[in-house]
Amino acid sequence: MARTARERSNTGIYHIMLRGINRQTIFEDNEDMIRFLDTLARYKDDCLLELYSYCLMGNHVHLLMKETAEPISKIIKHTNG
Repeated sequence: MARTARERSNTGIYHIMLRGINRQTIFEDNEDMIRFLDTLARYKDDCLLELYSYCLMGNHVHLLMKETAEPISKIIKHTNG
């Protein structure tokens, strides 16, 4: 069964949580975390997204961001691809 569509925020601000499949580790070491942050920074500039905060854990990530030019789904697709 398909997941129901996410409700659009009136403010454009979203708490996004990205998690590994079956809660597997997604960051093996600090180098992996730095690479993810570099990717996020690149798309932050490209997509004109506002990133308020982030928290990187071994098996998941929390992001607090505001969409501007690009929809949030496209931004997440870019950063995870």
